[in-house]
Amino acid sequence: MLKINHIKKNMNIEIERKFLVTGEYKQFAHKSYHITQGYLSSVPERTVRIRLKGEKGFITIKGNSNESGLSRFEWEKEINASDARQLLLLCENGIIDKTRYEIEFNDKTFEVDEFHGDNEGLTIAELELGSENELFKKPEWLGEEITGNKRYYNSYLSKHSYKNW
Repeated sequence: MLKINHIKKNMNIEIERKFLVTGEYKQFAHKSYHITQGYLSSVPERTVRIRLKGEKGFITIKGNSNESGLSRFEWEKEINASDARQLLLLCENGIIDKTRYEIEFNDKTFEVDEFHGDNEGLTIAELELGSENELFKKPEWLGEEITGNKRYYNSYLSKHSYKNW
């Protein structure tokens, strides 16, 4: 029998802050790639995502966010790109299409997602942190913080397009 307390202590916890992007950022990017992703399950307690990131495939499972919206369980595994393409065919309606830009700023990597298709016009920056209280400097192109706002979760955007807000 598994002990729940033991599982919680050894989980992979993602700590992330999210912001709208309001200024020019592309000239600072050192890397960019196309991402296509869909959801086998989009319920908050166990989101199961299939992603093509460039030519690599991934399956990711995320749990519910904590009360602040900063932390949640995340497990990710690289899979064969052709397997990811096949699994995308099984996903719920609402595939996410975006370009990700990686930007180094003050020893931190900001991942900026520029959405396409039904979410065109939305650009979000994410920053993974080591703790919920970690301090960091904000680049001038960062706008309003949206951490914990479920409307900006990709799983929500897959069902409720930004263009319809």
